[in-house]
Amino acid sequence: MQMVKKIFIAIALVWIVLIVFMPKQELYYKLEHILKKNDIRLNEEKIDEGWFSLRLYNVDVYIKGIKLATIDEVDFFTLLVYSKLEVKNLLLDESLKAKIPTQISDIKAVHSMVTPLNVNLDIEGSFGGATGYINLKTKNLQLDFNNTSIKGIEMLQSTLQKNEKGWYYETSF
Repeated sequence: MQMVKKIFIAIALVWIVLIVFMPKQELYYKLEHILKKNDIRLNEEKIDEGWFSLRLYNVDVYIKGIKLATIDEVDFFTLLVYSKLEVKNLLLDESLKAKIPTQISDIKAVHSMVTPLNVNLDIEGSFGGATGYINLKTKNLQLDFNNTSIKGIEMLQSTLQKNEKGWYYETSF
């Protein structure tokens, strides 16, 4: 029994050391390099690296050289078996207000090894809230809007569908 205990302690120690010393900033720069190939640039003011997290402040998002969004804070937290990406105060360019809501106060994307093929989403914004998921196997996105009325999301009405629970958006990519 003592041997099993020592093995579990050694595995836990290796796991913690792996997460703490993981090159989080370098992984972020690799993501920036991949996005740059698709003409998407991220310009952050400050990067903070924690033991289990990486936090970006005042991020400007450029697509094809045009600034389309500003994000106050992006927080990525990982334990390898559980990861959470949180985006706070996403403000989209006013030119997009006819297509999508321009202010989103909070986006949480959570991936867990309990459901490895799904990323759960929780979104709060000027339109109310929405919950949903991204299925990585079928490449499907579904968002269920929490409010039963279409108030605040009128611009999306042509792309929304209605069921007994309310309005939802579904697409594949």
